[in-house]
Amino acid sequence: MYQELDKYIRNVPDFPKPGILFKDITTLLKDAEAFQKMGDALVSFSKGKNIQKVVGIDSRGFIYGGYLAAQLGAGLVLIRKEGKLPAETFKKSYALEYGAGILEVHKDAIQPGERVLLHDDLLATGGTAEAACNLIEKAGGEVVQLSFIIELAFLKGRGRFEGYDIQSALIYND
Repeated sequence: MYQELDKYIRNVPDFPKPGILFKDITTLLKDAEAFQKMGDALVSFSKGKNIQKVVGIDSRGFIYGGYLAAQLGAGLVLIRKEGKLPAETFKKSYALEYGAGILEVHKDAIQPGERVLLHDDLLATGGTAEAACNLIEKAGGEVVQLSFIIELAFLKGRGRFEGYDIQSALIYND
C-alpha cells in the first residue's frame, strides 16, 4: 500500500539465524519524515473504527502502538514476553518462524467489549499476532483490526486470521 516507504527498510541476511532475511525497521524509524509518513499510513487504516485500546506487541509493536493510541484517542496496552509485566496476567504460548515463547497481558488492561486495534511491526507466519488476539479476546476485548508495518505475504500468516480486518503498510511477496 505504501511501497514508497520500502526504501527505508534495511534487509539483513541471515539474522537472527541462517536463511532468514530480516526486515529492519530501525532505518525507517531514524528518518523523521519516513517515521511520520509510516505513522500517518497506519493511522489512516484505523480512522473511524472507534478504537478504544491499541495493543502493541513486545517490543517493536510498542513504537507505533503508542503513536496510534495518541492519534486515535485510545488507551495503550502492552503485550509483553513472559515475566516482564508486574501485575496479574493472562498468558499464551506461541510459535514463530525461528522460535517459540509466551506472551502476557495484564488481566485488567482490557475491559469486556472494548474495541481493540492490535499493532505489531511484522506479520510473518502469524503465530505471535494469533497469540496476542487470543489474549485480547480472553480479556473480553473485540479485535476490530490488526495493523502491521510489514507483511511477508509469502509466509501466509494472513491465513490464520479469517474474518479479521488486516492492514499492512508494506507487503513483500518474496
